[in-house]
Amino acid sequence: MKASVVDLRYKMNDVLKALDRNEKVTVLYRGKVKGIIVPAGHDPSLRMKDHPFFGMSSQDTGKSVQEEMDDLRKARYSEIEV
Repeated sequence: MKASVVDLRYKMNDVLKALDRNEKVTVLYRGKVKGIIVPAGHDPSLRMKDHPFFGMSSQDTGKSVQEEMDDLRKARYSEIEV
């Protein structure tokens, strides 16, 4: 996305939505590039197909969906004691 300085002032909501979509925002001042805003925490090396849940239906593990979800969430919820 390209945004002028005026866009940053009056259309910041659109700029933030672009950042949420992991788009870089090029800031223009009088038609010349002044800078680039990059989404925070964006790691281009991570891909959707590398996530353990992707392609789960093609794997025949014999587990139910709830069991698979519990395995994926284990790291997040195993540290919380009830």
